[in-house]
Amino acid sequence: MPLCLCGEIIVSKLKPKSPKSTVNSSKPMFNSLRSKLTASPRLKRAIDYMVMNQRDARPRWYVRLLSPLYQHRGHGSKIYWSARMDTPPYRLFSLGRRSVVESFCCINNAVGDVVIGDYTRIGIHCTVIGPVSIGSHVNLAQGIVVTALNHNFDDATLRIDQQGVSTRPVTIGDDVWIGANAVVLPGVSIGSHCVVAAGAVVTKDVPDGCVVGGVPAKVIKKIHGPKDIIHSA
Repeated sequence: MPLCLCGEIIVSKLKPKSPKSTVNSSKPMFNSLRSKLTASPRLKRAIDYMVMNQRDARPRWYVRLLSPLYQHRGHGSKIYWSARMDTPPYRLFSLGRRSVVESFCCINNAVGDVVIGDYTRIGIHCTVIGPVSIGSHVNLAQGIVVTALNHNFDDATLRIDQQGVSTRPVTIGDDVWIGANAVVLPGVSIGSHCVVAAGAVVTKDVPDGCVVGGVPAKVIKKIHGPKDIIHSA
């Protein structure tokens, strides 16, 4: 993960957007902070050092202790204690009503907001790296990776870890089921009422009402009516 988390990539990219059900009263304060960071590289480095553990590439322990104060967690939502919440306060993390982040997940909003809707479950060992927007009534099975981040590597004269990162937002609509060990790559948009088969690698947008699978994922079928709906046992 990138170490310079308060650098230009943080300051200049996506401004946090609150979920529809939440009024982000602190948005002017964050915008003012970003303006000051943009104007002062020294201040950016100082805040970066105070917020992020550079070796571990995650928020420092005292920032993590304060996370319930700046994260938005909807009524009845739950984050299991073993989940790794790399959610520094200068980006938005929002978890909707009755939604769950299960054990051993990693949620990272260091380079982009992570917004999760209502009644959504992020399964065991999933990784979500923002900017990512996940809708309501979404089920992510086990071991899924949803990432909007790529490491740059085009310059052969520099090491990859010297070339920074880039982001392309990922959007997952409402009523989506993603099978175990699937991967959703940067820039992908998955429509509503979709199924992604286990082990699929989603590299392109998925229209509403489709079942996709394979590497790279392709449309297997379209869900037209009740006879196509998969019911849980």
